[in-house]
Amino acid sequence: MNVVYYICFFVLGLVFGSFFHVVGTRLAKDESIHFPGSHCDICKHPLKARDLVPVLSYLFQKGRCRYCHEKLSPTYPIVELATGILFTISYYSFGFSLDLFVALGVVSLFIIVMVSDLTYLIIPDPVVIFFAIYFLLLQAIKGDWWEFLISLGSGVLLFVVMYMLMCLGNHLFQKESLGGGDIKLMFVVGVVLGPLLGLCNIFLGSILALPVSIFLYLHKKENVIPFGPFLLLGFLLLYFSKIDLNTIETLLNL
Repeated sequence: MNVVYYICFFVLGLVFGSFFHVVGTRLAKDESIHFPGSHCDICKHPLKARDLVPVLSYLFQKGRCRYCHEKLSPTYPIVELATGILFTISYYSFGFSLDLFVALGVVSLFIIVMVSDLTYLIIPDPVVIFFAIYFLLLQAIKGDWWEFLISLGSGVLLFVVMYMLMCLGNHLFQKESLGGGDIKLMFVVGVVLGPLLGLCNIFLGSILALPVSIFLYLHKKENVIPFGPFLLLGFLLLYFSKIDLNTIETLLNL
């Protein structure tokens, strides 16, 4: 029976991955996600149901638009597959539980921000606001109002810490060091991970971003990289590893 569930979550992830790609690209351009309907970004021709089957449509059409025959971006099947795999891992890791809905939310936020920030260097406010409310509602469903207040306070604390880091970075480098979206994103991370793991997330995200930053600077002289995807990759790793403060303390004492 578990195999059936894995297949269901994989297919569900493929479908949501296609939707998340639309959300990430359209909101970053300040466009509606409802209107117009699905269409080719090149020729603007409306797409039919057969053109919207995740991954398979891309493969059968050999990566080209059915109508104008121009090459389509490979990010479409990549995003769909990544979401399908991560949805499946979410079910494998947490089963049917409230934590599963948190995990699916973490994955969804990660995918949408990957699309928007890597493509347009923008983290849309509606995305951050939606997931902040989503995670707070999940905390409220648990029924422990003290934990809810701690989560809310953790989000505020991480927001303030990130804002202070931005101010420090701006002063040291005499230019914008962090985007506003990165700061708002840490509120969401704080709500889920709490204050101390949230701080660990900032450190982990910085470590993950460092080699990419060095590579881009040396090979492309690029001084600006999107930090949001690295923060959320750290977020994903910390949440799915189920690491807690006791584990971190043990590792530090080794």
